[in-house]
Amino acid sequence: MSTEEKSLHFIEQIIEDSLSNGFPQDKLRFRFPPEPNGYLHIGHAKSICLNFGLGLKYNAPVNLRFDDTNPAKEEQEYVDAIKEDLQWLGFNWAEERYASDYFQQLYDWAVKMIKNGKAYIDSQSSEDMASQKGTPTQPGVDGPYRNRSVEENLTLFEGMKNGDFEEGSHVLRAKIDMTSTNMLMRDPLMYRVLHRHHHRTGNDWKIYPMYDFAHGESDYIEQISHSICTLEFVMHRELYNWFLDQIYDDSKVKPHQYEFARLNLNYTVMSKRKLLQLVQENIVNGWDDPRMPTISGLRRRGYTANSIRKFCDIIGVAKRENIIDFSLLEFCLREDLNKSAPRVMAVLDPIKLVITNYPEDKEEWLEAENNQEDESAGFRKVPFSRELFIEREDFLDDAPAKFFRLSLGREVRLKNAYIIKGESVIKDAAGNITEIHVTYDEDSRSGSGSEASQRKVAGTLHWVSIQHALETEVRLYDRLFIDEAPDSHKEKNFLEFMNPSSLQIVKGFVEPSLAMVQSGEKFQFQRLGYFNVDKDTAEGKIVFNKTVGLKDAWEEKGKKEENLLMNTQKEINKYVKEKDENNANLILNSIVENIKSIDNYSLIIQTIVKNIKNDNNSLLFSNLILHHSDKVQVKDIEEESLTKFYTMSLKSQMAAVRILAIENLQNDLSNFNLFQTQLSELKTNEKNEKVLQLLNDLKI
Repeated sequence: MSTEEKSLHFIEQIIEDSLSNGFPQDKLRFRFPPEPNGYLHIGHAKSICLNFGLGLKYNAPVNLRFDDTNPAKEEQEYVDAIKEDLQWLGFNWAEERYASDYFQQLYDWAVKMIKNGKAYIDSQSSEDMASQKGTPTQPGVDGPYRNRSVEENLTLFEGMKNGDFEEGSHVLRAKIDMTSTNMLMRDPLMYRVLHRHHHRTGNDWKIYPMYDFAHGESDYIEQISHSICTLEFVMHRELYNWFLDQIYDDSKVKPHQYEFARLNLNYTVMSKRKLLQLVQENIVNGWDDPRMPTISGLRRRGYTANSIRKFCDIIGVAKRENIIDFSLLEFCLREDLNKSAPRVMAVLDPIKLVITNYPEDKEEWLEAENNQEDESAGFRKVPFSRELFIEREDFLDDAPAKFFRLSLGREVRLKNAYIIKGESVIKDAAGNITEIHVTYDEDSRSGSGSEASQRKVAGTLHWVSIQHALETEVRLYDRLFIDEAPDSHKEKNFLEFMNPSSLQIVKGFVEPSLAMVQSGEKFQFQRLGYFNVDKDTAEGKIVFNKTVGLKDAWEEKGKKEENLLMNTQKEINKYVKEKDENNANLILNSIVENIKSIDNYSLIIQTIVKNIKNDNNSLLFSNLILHHSDKVQVKDIEEESLTKFYTMSLKSQMAAVRILAIENLQNDLSNFNLFQTQLSELKTNEKNEKVLQLLNDLKI
């Protein structure tokens, strides 16, 4: 096998095998078939890149087909947004098609199936149909209407089409096998009555085909050779083929369905229903909110089409589900923006800096490189004056040895400008620094070639001249959720994991070269990250969105929280061994504060469960976390683990563990009642006064 063949993903290998077995290359045809009931998200991008990528590789047409069979949820707004997203991603479709284009043909085929005894009208309630269908382990049974005559079925179906019946009164079902091990084959629905306005066909139709019926037949009409779906449709393949078998003409291409693993990305949700909930409940500001995983949201935030295509290429096409780290998407974005985004200076948390030995009326225009990664990007002029803004965090009046920014008595370089030295500060009545006074070395200008300019200093700071700075609104976006899998926890609403800091709006100042920026332009704010000009920008108002930081802050935060919990557990040992009560309380307070600072829900749960073992210190740690963390509740822990946890804690030799276990049980009434016997036994044998007092207070 050649190197090229080894690099093929399994879908490409299937196509290569088809061609090797005589399938004509000019008959290859693919499609991307979104349902227009929401905006496309990053998960759809994988399918888009796969289907259109195959089209490019094999020089085959790719249709854009809207599977618009449910007028209750579909809108023209979604159709327009999907087309815009596809074009922005850089893909062009061969034909724009709609399942609604085929409504008459689908109806005619359904009539044919009724005549052939392959479909019938069922008039049961949905509840009765569900009961009659059986379960995965119990076969279904024939319904009371399964053997209606062809004539009665045809009459009823025409009446459904004409609007003679209410919604839910009748459905058309395929007549297959009510005992099939595949529940989808147990007489699935083909049509239902819906008196809804369709965004394309208006009120022409009163019945609409089900997705499973319309999808494969639409593929057949368009002569799609390889119908590529995600893994949740594996069980649908048998039904897909059965529907095709009812209408297939062997002079035409018969589509075949193949499944690949969809994209699962951590720290977000991919369900259209949940994304719609975020929009409808105004938790986000529309489908294109820069915190949303939608293509339009990513575009508005400042993502590039190239970075998304690169991301989809890196993750590849697989048969097995896995979860991709959001950091990989951000890595692809940084790589792309690093090459293309001009460097500029902006200050987002400004503090005034005065160069006391710089002439008050002097003004210089210094040369600054636009992008060191792109030689053709050239240079620009930035104004320099006596009074500047720098970032507040870039100065400490009393700094530790490893603080490589500005402090009193230390030197730093101002980017593209001079070396300065901290001399003094001015503070307000509350003791807050309002002004920093420095001196500069006149001979140290960057690029001057002087000996002073080549002097090494601890750090380099960005800045803007106050006199020339442009005020701007900066929207600092972060991940929408604080948990890796916000919609995967039983009995937890995914909204409980919203990141309260996902959007912060600040007033910043930028250099004057940005006066005429346009929506969609991207820049690197030096030392701060990549930023995109938002569509809300207007004359006299510049709005920037933070796209991504220069480093992976979440990976850093995750490691910090893991390390903090590990170190906090070590502090438990110190707390237990400490004889002095005051010192012990200080250690305990520190432990509690550390626990409260941890945001990662999954990490907290894992830590609690991991420490449910026959070790006093470990049990103390788990009890403290459960008692003091506001990110976790007792109901979040599996019942078996929780029972073991309480049982071991109440039997612990350490009084502090027993006390915390009793207090945790107080907040868990269901288990409190279950442990009445053990609590009574504990009271009988307890020697510790604090534990006894607590039990007495509870009237055990």
